[in-house]
Amino acid sequence: MSDQNRYSLIIEDIFLKHYRKDENEITFSRSEIIETAKKLKIKLPLNLGDIIYSFRYRTPLPEKIINTASKNLEWIIRPAGRAKYKFILTKQSFITPSEHLAETKILNATPGLIARYALGDEQGLLAHVRYNRLIDIFTGLTSYSLQNHLRTTVPEMGQVETDELYIAVDKRGVHYVIPVQAKGGNDRLSIVQILQDYALCESKFPLLLCKPIAAQFKKNGAIVLFEFEKAEDQIKIVSEKHYRLVEPSELSKEELEKYNTRIQ
Repeated sequence: MSDQNRYSLIIEDIFLKHYRKDENEITFSRSEIIETAKKLKIKLPLNLGDIIYSFRYRTPLPEKIINTASKNLEWIIRPAGRAKYKFILTKQSFITPSEHLAETKILNATPGLIARYALGDEQGLLAHVRYNRLIDIFTGLTSYSLQNHLRTTVPEMGQVETDELYIAVDKRGVHYVIPVQAKGGNDRLSIVQILQDYALCESKFPLLLCKPIAAQFKKNGAIVLFEFEKAEDQIKIVSEKHYRLVEPSELSKEELEKYNTRIQ
């Protein structure tokens, strides 16, 4: 049996055990994953967290769970404290790049040694974003990378992690905290991560303005950046830009002139 089939059977059994019609929030504990696997005689992965991670960022929930959601709503899994999680109905789940936005070419400033060995995963993506100052370009702020893979605990959520944390300042002297989530390969961006980033900012940096950013490789090699805001506990995309890192010979005079006339 594949990992995905095992994970689906476990998470489906847990959900259906707790589900009642018209409920929009279902809490369950990490220990239930172990109990359910024993009941179904399913071998668990060494990392139990991979089951939750899989349904957050890689694959849809099982059909029996999806079919209980009302029209235009989806179930997501959020942390609910130490070793606890909850299914929540929301209007959106995964975040996907638009196929209709124009790309902006950026002269590639990634050091050759880094470019040679950077992988196509989250860390490789974050390196390209960092060396090309794409956070500054995208937000219009002067930003500095504070920490990679920040893992901490926030109230009512438990442990959360963000891929990279920037501190920024604008021309007025206002300070910002910018948590950046990155996705490479086949993983997908989820609003769960952005909600966790907001919780992290509120808990650890209450005096700074929070500006969550997400970065993703497109299949054609372009880098997509999203900026979000939170409205009534819903995550909204306020900006999306597509960047392509190029060599000087790949950026023409005509393209530069075209950029001069772009509407911001």
